Amino acid sequence: MAKSKPAAVADKIIDTAKTIQAKILKKQKPTMTTPVRSLSNVKYQAKKGYFEMTGKSKVRTLTVSTVKTFAQTLKMMSLSKELIESNDMATKREAYYISKNWGKAGFAEQPESDTIMDDVEAMFGVNREQLKFVPEEKGGDVAGRLVVIDSDSKGNKLKIDCTKFGSGAYSIPTDVEGLKFSSKAKFVLAIETAGMFQRLVKYDYWDKNNCILISMGGVPTRACRRFIRRLSDDLKIPVYAFVDGDPYGYFNIYRTLKVGSGNAAHLNEYFCVPKVSFLGVTPQDIVDYKLPTHPLKEIDIKRAKDALKNDPFVKHYKQWQKSINQMLKMGVRVEQQAFAKHGLDFVVNDYLPAKMKKPDKFLP
Repeated sequence: MAKSKPAAVADKIIDTAKTIQAKILKKQKPTMTTPVRSLSNVKYQAKKGYFEMTGKSKVRTLTVSTVKTFAQTLKMMSLSKELIESNDMATKREAYYISKNWGKAGFAEQPESDTIMDDVEAMFGVNREQLKFVPEEKGGDVAGRLVVIDSDSKGNKLKIDCTKFGSGAYSIPTDVEGLKFSSKAKFVLAIETAGMFQRLVKYDYWDKNNCILISMGGVPTRACRRFIRRLSDDLKIPVYAFVDGDPYGYFNIYRTLKVGSGNAAHLNEYFCVPKVSFLGVTPQDIVDYKLPTHPLKEIDIKRAKDALKNDPFVKHYKQWQKSINQMLKMGVRVEQQAFAKHGLDFVVNDYLPAKMKKPDKFLP
């Protein structure tokens, strides 16, 4: 992953601040330009494999109505510069509380702080970790045929064997760039729910099938996506995704994992896994395995129809359009745990083995 050196990021912040100061001294209205972070500003090309920005941007001009947001953006930039220069870091939550010292520029709620942080990140074309802001959540859990080579605070190398955690698992750190890997696994299976991950660990699925299991814990964090991407690139083995059969699992989780999102399009090149394939759960699985279901909620229907109409990834693949229309026609959604109808070991002994025999049939 291409990364700007800390000093280079700090220099970008200083240069931007000097430009704004110069305009103010000339009694001109300063501006800030950031990319539009939405699906309306991305395109998808299968050859590249991820959402790219199309060039739309928003210009924020210093006026009476924008003065608070303008000040907050500058203060966030200043905080980042201080953290870089002191080789420190702050969690997103800590950054929000630090703003309480900014007087009227302080944030009322953390979502406001997160949005400004994302704007600064997009403005400079770097990730938040390079700005020295880190998330609160952990990256995900790993079990199976993988040795992670890390180092401690003193620089000593550590070999972490992901087969040696018993009923537990290795936790992906927030920064995975310094990690190295050793593995003879045949594939990676990325799993949406912690419950299904634990089920597969309990039944020694990784041992019987020589693979690496990763619990995404819902929408995978950036660290989790980057970790899986690095496994895909470094080990050159297939990656399969196993998520709930609903619009949230299909788009918020799987599509984000595979091609990225509109909100973070400036980073999708590095934080997605273009070679991942969708193992399940599909609408056809409901039919084939006679699975118990739940009715689609209004938000599910809206999310599915929006995807058909506006998602560049879905519009590119007829297979996904067919599956989504099948789901809408059936009017139901299904959870990974629904296979328990046929027995707690059904996923391990029946569903996954049957699926793995036909990887060419997986959704793209």
